[in-house]
Amino acid sequence: MRRPDALRGLAELAPRYDALLCDIWGVIHDGVTAWSDACEALVRWRAEVGPVILISNSPRPGPEVARQLDQLGAPRAAWSAIVTSGDVTRTLLAARAPGPAWRIGPARDDALYEGLGLEFAPLDKATFIACSGPDDDEVETPDDYRERLVAARARDLEMVCANPDLVVQRGSRLIYCGGALAALYESLGGRVLMAGKPHPPIYRLARAEADAAAARPLKAARILAIGDGLATDLKGAMAAGLEALYVGSGIDGGVLFRPDGTLDADQAEQRFAEAGVVARYALRALIW
Repeated sequence: MRRPDALRGLAELAPRYDALLCDIWGVIHDGVTAWSDACEALVRWRAEVGPVILISNSPRPGPEVARQLDQLGAPRAAWSAIVTSGDVTRTLLAARAPGPAWRIGPARDDALYEGLGLEFAPLDKATFIACSGPDDDEVETPDDYRERLVAARARDLEMVCANPDLVVQRGSRLIYCGGALAALYESLGGRVLMAGKPHPPIYRLARAEADAAAARPLKAARILAIGDGLATDLKGAMAAGLEALYVGSGIDGGVLFRPDGTLDADQAEQRFAEAGVVARYALRALIW
């Protein structure tokens, strides 16, 4: 597989692309604080080059994620639009209303279900599973749900998972996401349906938002995807026919970069080959 080209900053790519589809968590914040250099890079791109569409596997709809970014200190000038896994998953949930659904996930994800006419019920009365993540991601692991998921599999319930991520960075820790529960359910023989990264629906919506922000159809060759997740961001970009910039500041913790911040190209090539993905470019952290 091709080695990624090491960059000094995002500015090097300004002549080559018209728009960005940029991951959020692990690229512009760590769940606790927005990274000023990354935000500044996106502000400058949007002002000097073209649209920035934030594309996230958050189970919450875009407006909710915008409010979260406000709280973390990310400027709204850093993006043109936000597209989330929650946005595209709402279509899947609406098609299954009124359910009822066995809901897995915290109360902070309530906006995912607003206005869908969906009802909830205990596992033994549900017709499918609606999962946005563990109920308490501070302490729970997928194994806490194993027994209940075995029972759900016995009833052949389909799971609609609103967040395909396995883990996400929160400060210095990694916490489990909905995708980890979905992976366990699949390992038990359960059926899982997802629309977020790396699946096509979220990329179709993100590209439509980029076209709208640019006021013209954009060619795939002129759109750059940015992310830190190999199985989500890079795999999804490949499937959508987009070139990708890998950022090492997220869930990988910079392991593909040397202490001086330079890319270990041999290690990166091996890691991407093992994951079956490619990245055209690499940066230790998103900067201009």
